[in-house]
Amino acid sequence: MTSEGMIDLLVARLLRDHGKSKHHWRKAIGPIRLYSRATHPHCNWAAVPTGSIRDVALIEDLLDDLRFTHPILA
Repeated sequence: MTSEGMIDLLVARLLRDHGKSKHHWRKAIGPIRLYSRATHPHCNWAAVPTGSIRDVALIEDLLDDLRFTHPILA
């Protein structure tokens, strides 16, 4: 999976479960940062969500869940 694919997956899940708009969630998620697999062999990506406390908490919970199924991004 790519970082754009991960963002699409995050947006789809957040939109389905919590409403609002695609634009809202894309802006709140922000970019996915990729790291070298040499220095981050277990999970090579991270996101730093912004927005309301509720939105950040929802995104962080989903990020934690998706790290188990998609630990490595291309």
